[in-house]
Amino acid sequence: MEKRTNRPPRPLTERRQFFDSENRPVPTRRPAPRAEEGRGEGSRFEGDRPDKPRYPHRPAQDRSIDMIFGLRPILEALNAGRTLDKIFLLRGTKNSMTQDITALAKTANIPVSMVPIEKLDGITRKNHQGAVAYVSPIDYMPLDSILAGLYEEGKTPLLLVLDRITDVRNFGSIARNAECMGVHAIVVPSRGAAQVNGDALKTSAGALNLIPVCREPNLKETLTFLRESGVQIVACTEKSDASLEAETVDLTGPLAVLMGSEEDGISPEYLRLADHKLRIPMAGQISSLNVSVASGIMLYEVLRQRLVKK
Repeated sequence: MEKRTNRPPRPLTERRQFFDSENRPVPTRRPAPRAEEGRGEGSRFEGDRPDKPRYPHRPAQDRSIDMIFGLRPILEALNAGRTLDKIFLLRGTKNSMTQDITALAKTANIPVSMVPIEKLDGITRKNHQGAVAYVSPIDYMPLDSILAGLYEEGKTPLLLVLDRITDVRNFGSIARNAECMGVHAIVVPSRGAAQVNGDALKTSAGALNLIPVCREPNLKETLTFLRESGVQIVACTEKSDASLEAETVDLTGPLAVLMGSEEDGISPEYLRLADHKLRIPMAGQISSLNVSVASGIMLYEVLRQRLVKK
C-alpha cells in the first residue's frame, strides 16, 4: 500500500476559505479523507462542518423552573412530602444522602435513575452536585388560613413580609434564614417578587419546601388585614431613628417583619402602615446591608427576645 507520506500534496486550490456570521475567516480544517484512505466514502473528521454545534448535548437554555438540583434540596423535598416526577443521581455516587433519597423515593413510588455525568449536564448547566429532580412549582398558601391556624393552635404568629425582593438568590437566602429562625410564613406580592425556581430552591437549601409562601395581590390590604388581626408590623429601614439594639420594641407578640428592596427600601405607603420602624446599627463606612443578611439580623433579634421571655 502506498504510504501517505509518499503521495504528492493536494493542490492548494482544493481548500476553500469559510467565513462566520460576522464575516471573520474560519481557520482551515483538515479535509475529509478520500475513500481509498480506508475511512469510507463520505466520512468526515469531527469538526469538518463549520455549522456543527460545539457541544450538541448542552441544552439551549436551563429549565430550572421545573426542577431542583443538589442532594440536600432533593432530600428536603422528599422529607416534606413534595411530589417529584423523577430523580436522576450520578452513577457511582454512594453516601448517606443518596441512600436516604433512594429509600424515600422508593417509599413514595418515585423512579430513580443512576445516570452518567453527561446526562446530568444535558439536563441543566447549573452546579447540580450529581443530583437533579423534576418537581412541580410550589403551592402558594392562603395567608388567612395560616394565620387562623396559628391562633387556633395557640402559637404566636411570626411572619416575614417582603416588598419587591426580586433577586432569586436573595429570596432563597431569606427563606433559609426565615426557616431557621422559626418564621411561620413568607408573604410576597403577586407582582414584583422573585420567581421561585431552581436557583431559589437551591439557595434556600430546601427551606422553600418547608416554609409556606403566601402570594398576595395587594400588599397594602394584606398589611391592614394583619394589623386588624392583632399582628404588629415592624419595618426594617435605615431611615428610622430607633435602633434595633435599644430593645425599645417588644418583638415577642404576634409579629410581621417587613423588609424592602435593596434599591428603594420599603414603599412609603407600606411604611405608613408599620407600627414600628427599626434600623440595624452599623459601625463601618458602608451604610447598607444585603437584604438577606438584614433579614437574618432582624429575625435573630425576634428569636432572641422570645427565647429570653421563655
